[in-house]
Amino acid sequence: MRHRAPFIGGLLAALLLAVGAHAQDVKHFRFAYDQPRNTGYSIAGDLFADKLKELSKGTMIIDQYPGAQLGQEPQLLQLVKAGDIDFAIISSANTATISPQAGVMSLHFLFRNDAHVLKALADPQVFEAIKTMIDETAQGLHVIGTGSQGVRHIYSKKEVHNVADLKGMKVRVQATATEDTMFPAYGAQTVHMPFGSVYTSLQTGVVDAAENSINVYLVNKHYEVAPVLSITEHEANNALVYVSDKLWQSLSAEQRQWVLTAAAEISSKEPAAAFELEKSAAKKLKSMGVKIVEDVDKKSFDEIADPYLDKLAKELGPHAEKIKNLIRAIN
Repeated sequence: MRHRAPFIGGLLAALLLAVGAHAQDVKHFRFAYDQPRNTGYSIAGDLFADKLKELSKGTMIIDQYPGAQLGQEPQLLQLVKAGDIDFAIISSANTATISPQAGVMSLHFLFRNDAHVLKALADPQVFEAIKTMIDETAQGLHVIGTGSQGVRHIYSKKEVHNVADLKGMKVRVQATATEDTMFPAYGAQTVHMPFGSVYTSLQTGVVDAAENSINVYLVNKHYEVAPVLSITEHEANNALVYVSDKLWQSLSAEQRQWVLTAAAEISSKEPAAAFELEKSAAKKLKSMGVKIVEDVDKKSFDEIADPYLDKLAKELGPHAEKIKNLIRAIN
């Protein structure tokens, strides 16, 4: 027995060392977004986390920070650039705060319908053009995937049946040059504010209307203060998945491939899932008594927006113009 004690002790020590070494191999990474769970963003986070864990055999773990826990989208972009956040999914519109040409993805009626959005986000040429745009116009981060939260609509206390109904209304929009051009062209006034301030601003009358996807409208309870949702479908609610350059440079070639494969899981699956969320959100809102205006005269908006497509893309820059042309060419 006395001879076995040192052996058992040595074996236990070796096991503890092995466990300790394995624990040290496991690394946690922060993935942030400004929307709550049960949105397209959380679908993206789950897909990415699950695939990365599988590929890395549990050595790369994603910790998600939803609901703007680490900041609104413009702040998240800066944190990713600085390397303080490892991954984030952020709207292409808010990306325009660091790369103005990204505003091309927010051009009104650039996309013909839901199917066109899905095809464009999955198109390798479009993805490569977006990736190149960010690499050449912004520092500290890289695009590794695409996502969606459906398309955007206008919500308010009043019904919007055509472009004339927007005249004089104060509309909260994302801070892009495209929004600041298009909504005034429709006769509205634009107001910029962080997404987290939209509810109170609608409640107090600081703004008359806002615009976003159906599920975002639902999960953030904006229907409580703006009970009329008008289905304008004026703009795609595109998103981009980012990795910080600081993290990227620290990864091995194998780890980079795992990250890219996990991000591709988002690009291939999240957009379609997001559009399904839109349908279920619309049904839920109707059952709750929210007024949904479906007979919007979209042509009255499109007739104003169409001449701006080429003009705005060209003004934004060569990357924007290339992306616009690639998207328009998709059948």
